Amino acid sequence: MSELMLELNGISKSYSRGKPGQVDVLRGADLNLRAGEVVALLAPSGGGKSTLLHIAGLLDTPDDGMIKVGGQELTGKGDRRRTSVRRQDIGFIYQFHHLLPEFSAVENIVLPQLANGTSQGEANARALDLLTRVGLESRADHRPAALSGGEQQRVAFCRALANQPRILLADEPTGNLDPGTSDQVFAALMDLVADTGMTALIATHNLDLAARMDRTIRLENGILTD
Repeated sequence: MSELMLELNGISKSYSRGKPGQVDVLRGADLNLRAGEVVALLAPSGGGKSTLLHIAGLLDTPDDGMIKVGGQELTGKGDRRRTSVRRQDIGFIYQFHHLLPEFSAVENIVLPQLANGTSQGEANARALDLLTRVGLESRADHRPAALSGGEQQRVAFCRALANQPRILLADEPTGNLDPGTSDQVFAALMDLVADTGMTALIATHNLDLAARMDRTIRLENGILTD
């Protein structure tokens, strides 16, 4: 059986919204993701999927529960340790691309690599390789404003994979695209994930896209179910 890459056990998270009391977003959520597994996360709007992804990606802390990434327990670890693991092991994709507008496509993919200590030459080579994999090698020098929505999101995928993370977390990665473009962009994402063998947790409302993944989990009333 393949290695457990991400483990969440008994994750709880609540937010106060004034009187009369708090909102329990996650209530003892459990999740195990194995190496190479691509899992769809379905949840109603406002159901806590973004909170779950932020906790899984070490961007937020739970009120209770345990988090392991690649077998390392990170519950209660300090910001420096969490940041190091997040930078090395986790890639993020959001519904909106959040590319830096003043930089070209290739530069947007190079920058996180430089921040991670990669040399300029290696960073450029990897960025161009990733752009080639998603069919955008001819658009490498274009800034985001000169790219279509689907092209922008494919560049965002490449940026998320720039530092070769072991885990990819995606929050509605094609939710801002029309159906035809969404299908093409999702196919590019799945090809990238398959090529790298990474583990992925992808939140989506699209049941057709969810059916193309290895399995589907649902977040309902703060609890994860298969």
